[in-house]
Amino acid sequence: MEKFVRVVSMAPLLLLLCFPFALAGHDYGQALSNSILFFEAQRSGFLPPNQRVTWRSNSGLYDGKANGVDLVGGYYDAGDNVKFGLPMAFTVTMMSWSIIEYGSQMAASGELGHAMDAVKWGTDYFIKAHPEPNVLYGEVGDGNTDHYCWQRPEDMTTNRQAYKISPSNPGSDLAGETAAAMAAASIVFRRSNPAYSRELLSHAYQLFDFADKYRGKYDSSITVAQKYYQSVSGYNDELLWAAAWLFQASNNQYYLDYLGNNGGSMGGTGWSMTEFGWDVKYPGVQTLVAKFLMQGRAGSHTAVFQKYQQKAEYFMCSCVGKGSQNAQKTPGGLIYRQRWNNMQFVTSASFLATVYSDYLTSSRSTIQCASGNVAPNELLSFAKSQVDYILGDNPRATSYMVGYGNNYPQQVHHRASSIVSYKKDSSFVSCRGGYATWFSRKASDPNLLTGAIVGGPDAYDNFADQRDNYEQTEPATYNNAPLLGILARLNAGHGGYNQLLPVVTTQPKAAPLPEVAPASPAPSSSPIAISQRKTTSWISKGVTYYRYSAIVTNKSAKELTNLKLSVSKLYGPIWGVTKYGNSYGFPSWINSLPAGKSMEFVYIHSASPANVLVSSYSLA
Repeated sequence: MEKFVRVVSMAPLLLLLCFPFALAGHDYGQALSNSILFFEAQRSGFLPPNQRVTWRSNSGLYDGKANGVDLVGGYYDAGDNVKFGLPMAFTVTMMSWSIIEYGSQMAASGELGHAMDAVKWGTDYFIKAHPEPNVLYGEVGDGNTDHYCWQRPEDMTTNRQAYKISPSNPGSDLAGETAAAMAAASIVFRRSNPAYSRELLSHAYQLFDFADKYRGKYDSSITVAQKYYQSVSGYNDELLWAAAWLFQASNNQYYLDYLGNNGGSMGGTGWSMTEFGWDVKYPGVQTLVAKFLMQGRAGSHTAVFQKYQQKAEYFMCSCVGKGSQNAQKTPGGLIYRQRWNNMQFVTSASFLATVYSDYLTSSRSTIQCASGNVAPNELLSFAKSQVDYILGDNPRATSYMVGYGNNYPQQVHHRASSIVSYKKDSSFVSCRGGYATWFSRKASDPNLLTGAIVGGPDAYDNFADQRDNYEQTEPATYNNAPLLGILARLNAGHGGYNQLLPVVTTQPKAAPLPEVAPASPAPSSSPIAISQRKTTSWISKGVTYYRYSAIVTNKSAKELTNLKLSVSKLYGPIWGVTKYGNSYGFPSWINSLPAGKSMEFVYIHSASPANVLVSSYSLA
């Protein structure tokens, strides 16, 4: 991340408006593949045999050695060679959230494994960086000396000192965000690697306790980070963010109570925000807590969680331009917040709008904004408009994803991509020699940084493709991370079905719905009742699709556990239950169903209702 001051000469707006918009449809699947590939170009450490970005080589192999700890691995944050812990952790959290919400869509396009590999590259590093419960290394390298040099990661001669937080030098924001990343990632690996998932969750517990007990801003302890990633918002948002992810990962009441008891004092129910990113987490917290509320998990904190939800919807209203304070947009329609790397706010806001759209669809709700109601599809349309702008639907007809489309940035502000590959020419590139030979070179990068989302245009849609224009041409990992989920969602199609939210209700919804589907047969003596209903239908490419809601109710006076359902004659996607071989059970966030409570799951296909039967269960 560069922080130099310079003036960029821009073309007049009138001339700019003469460029045509690129209005062709986009290949979201290809964009998703590219976006994940970018993370391989950002890898530090020993590269694996399946490394696909072949112009990169091993780097940072002695990181942490001077401090007596192994800190090899992790990610370079942007176009430099420093490993900054706070944005790296946010990147991993957002990649994990993308997989949690849209992993099935990623799997359908063959990208889930690559996305999980990208998460694990980060969490493997965090495990190393957290050698003791109350110690966390939060930076390797020094931005000041690093920015004095223009070298490939493979040639680094800059300072690689490691900086840590501890009880005497706390960093609640850094430890909190890393706890969130570990908790979110533990959900990602819960099925495929249970032991690793438990290890990540254990680190998340310790990091949260460390963050909460020893409070302080991390950049007061790691002062070299202040010029690059200063924690302006403080640490309260990260503590709430971490608690939300720990509740999501563990279903532990302690973290739900933490959110409920501290929502007011820590700003979760007070801050109305129009920004979400590596520093400001409040809209993310508010969106997650709104999800818990819609799932019926708020318990005694319902009133407080409703206040969180109001703030989440304030953010959504601002995005679509119907709020009391709306996000600024360029003439071409892109969210605009700041001159340097504005695209980070675009992708983060678009992700929240995407998931909230699907939460609303599931709960059959709309948002009431200051200037009118907002339906779920309006939020998704907003997110799509931002993604389409990034991919080329803008006044310049420029794709701001490197390697996508016919017109994308050629002179990216990125050391590794702008210098000839080490594998092609291993001649040493010196600190200042890199500036003289490669930085100042007025030609396309020798290495294509596929998938990188650069900083993007200014407030008037202007953009200068120049390597020294770091504000607009530098990429960052946290630009890409939220985009993974949106692209997976859009690639799966937004006309055929919706990503739906499993909901726990106190009783089956009694409102009448058209065309009640026949209930699945169940023995009259069974303590479990199953009812099914058709809730909506639509036509896509000449085929009629139906959305069915199935509600499982525990009629007994005991707690229902180990539920297994047999679902046959199912020809489409299903949400809200977890598959175990040939049967289905509770979703991952539900361990049991209390007496009198119900669980809803949904599925979609173009046929009559599926047959849903109880295979086995236990009553506690």
